[in-house]
Amino acid sequence: MSWESSAEYYRLLNDLTRERLGGHHCAPSVMVTVDFTEIEAMQRADDWRGAAERLAGAAVSLERAGAELVVLCTNTMHRVADDIAAAVRIPFVDIVDATAQRIRAAGMRTVGVLGTRFTMEGGFYRSRMAEFGIEVLVPDAPDRALVHDVIYRELTRGRIRAASRLEFKRIVGALAEQWAEGVLSCLSPR
Repeated sequence: MSWESSAEYYRLLNDLTRERLGGHHCAPSVMVTVDFTEIEAMQRADDWRGAAERLAGAAVSLERAGAELVVLCTNTMHRVADDIAAAVRIPFVDIVDATAQRIRAAGMRTVGVLGTRFTMEGGFYRSRMAEFGIEVLVPDAPDRALVHDVIYRELTRGRIRAASRLEFKRIVGALAEQWAEGVLSCLSPR
């Protein structure tokens, strides 16, 4: 939800556009960045209604600016995806659904998920994946806390310690031992 993830999505969008179209092509786009401090405070306060209203307002501003679809670049805030989609007339790309479709296309049925505690412990992500016949595994409680802390203390601030990467690799290994066929993670292995 921080600008670092938005920058990565923006880079990937334009890399893919150039790959598909060649030359100097880039993706025409409109971006709204919300102040993550506001959203994080709403998460801590369990104010999902306030967060939904804030993000729905951002989606409306994208629609008014001429966007033809909306993408929310965060798993955790997909908890309020239905509210965002209902606020606009343009399509809302649900990354949870898109991810589930790719998992199914790869022939997987069980995946591990590393994300915020809201994503790992909340039922919204697990139930959405279950609609596609996918079982979600999450780390044990101490490792869920570690992953959550790395996301909020490092990833959203644009710095990842080498020790944190090693911990994520260890946790991925533990999920593989539980028969996860793949792992969804906000942290790349590099």
